[in-house]
Amino acid sequence: MFGQFRTIRPLGAATLGGIAFIGNILIAIDTIKGHLLQVDPLTDNTKILNSHQVREFEEVTGLCVWEDTLWLTRGNSVYLCKLDSLGLEHFVTLPYPANGVAVWESTIYVSCQKLGYILIFDRQTRKEITRFRAPGVGEENLAVCEDTLWVCDRIEQTVYAIERGTGEVKFSVLTPFECPTGIAVRLDQGMDEENGKQNKQNIYVAYANEEPYIRDNPNANPSYELTYRDRTFIHPLHYHYDAEKRIGLSNGYLIEMCYAEEISPLEEVYLPDAEWRIALPSETDRQKVRHIEAIGLPFTEEVVDGERVAVFKFETLTPGERHMFGWRAVVEVYSIKYRLTPPDMDNLPEYPVEFKSRYLVDDDELAMESSIVRRAALEAVGNETNLLRKMYSIRNFVYDQLSYGIKPYIDSPDIVLDRGVGSCGEYVGVLLALCRLNDIPCRTVGRYKCPNTSEHKNVPLHPDYNHVWLEFYIPGRGWLPMESNPDDIGDYGPYPTRFFMGLCWYHIEIGKGLPFETLSSKGQRIKKEEISIGELAINHIRFTILEELPDF
Repeated sequence: MFGQFRTIRPLGAATLGGIAFIGNILIAIDTIKGHLLQVDPLTDNTKILNSHQVREFEEVTGLCVWEDTLWLTRGNSVYLCKLDSLGLEHFVTLPYPANGVAVWESTIYVSCQKLGYILIFDRQTRKEITRFRAPGVGEENLAVCEDTLWVCDRIEQTVYAIERGTGEVKFSVLTPFECPTGIAVRLDQGMDEENGKQNKQNIYVAYANEEPYIRDNPNANPSYELTYRDRTFIHPLHYHYDAEKRIGLSNGYLIEMCYAEEISPLEEVYLPDAEWRIALPSETDRQKVRHIEAIGLPFTEEVVDGERVAVFKFETLTPGERHMFGWRAVVEVYSIKYRLTPPDMDNLPEYPVEFKSRYLVDDDELAMESSIVRRAALEAVGNETNLLRKMYSIRNFVYDQLSYGIKPYIDSPDIVLDRGVGSCGEYVGVLLALCRLNDIPCRTVGRYKCPNTSEHKNVPLHPDYNHVWLEFYIPGRGWLPMESNPDDIGDYGPYPTRFFMGLCWYHIEIGKGLPFETLSSKGQRIKKEEISIGELAINHIRFTILEELPDF
């Protein structure tokens, strides 16, 4: 197997940009050092091909190979050269930096973030033929194979499959890591029962960013200090697109999650006939539960609105009594991206009748009657009537109004809008209120994210915080995810849409549409104002990434 699951880490590389395959030979550009590298995908053995032309290749961001010619982007210009000589020849100059390049026969594709387009040139005339609107908002690198133009967007953390003749996005998938900087297609011969041998397009993506680490500095006191180092590598992108469901799945992982409560009250309590309910991981289009077992104490299982809930029963919880209890689950998780567009919202059926009383009301201190929230709901959508465009508008409005900040408690949307700063839970509260006031059913989902360090397999990982996001309902399509705040990357956009109708593999969906954890005594649910679970017990959350799942 040609490195099917292997992460390729070229020796000595600092920041990888464009990558390409010449048969089974992988070449890559180190943007910082100017090294044109030949890399063995099976051993990471690395050779510098441009030993005498390093300066000419510094700050190159994109590259591709067509026949015996290497194409690359540097600054505002596109260059080409013969592979056996590497003497650069100028091809074209753009008004802004050229980010990526791809070539198919006599057609040259060049991406430019500042223009917001992918420009298409003719090889012979060097004139622009046409241009496609860029599918994302970040710097984009390109690869092309047959009828598909592949685009990876650094900010969007997304790979787009585009019809190379028309510029139409066929589908998109999320990459398993942040900051994709290069993309390449390697053709393998596969077997097809009807047509015999055919080429299979295998996608590889390069990544480059910085990672924090603890450095042992003997000259400092204390000797341990936080610093940063370059992190760059290449990894295969596994994907599957379901055209009927309009769902794109990508790299999956098998994860073990443990959730346990340790009773350790700040003030002792007496609870007769107590039931402690903890939601269990959900079954979704991107998440499958392989195994669940109890931790500490046994539980019975109930199904509420299609969701599984673990019920721990105590005859009496008395002062001084201590327990550890919870669950361990092994789940398959994939990244998911739904491909729906505003025209798909035409002629939608009606919402289910029960949705009006469940998902269009103020049932969680959303301050939907306050003047500031109602005014925001009107301002967010203006005269828009298309459901998907309304969701885009509401999300962008909230991102314009808020910046991210963590607090130990959650305020209502009116206070959050007035303050202009919110946690992920407060972002969700504002989004819920504005959506529901605009007749869009939505609900809170979550509850945790696995630390997104998939290279750390079989090592206990601990999330710093819990996390929530939301789902909105499209009649005839079902519930679609939308992250709360991670796409709010700056003031007044443009904002990426990587987690709009999409989730990455490290999101763990638990108890969709249900409270994550509740406590009752004598059949009566205890309100948090009476006894807070957080003051009664300490939770322990641990993830272990077991393996990367096979290709689809």
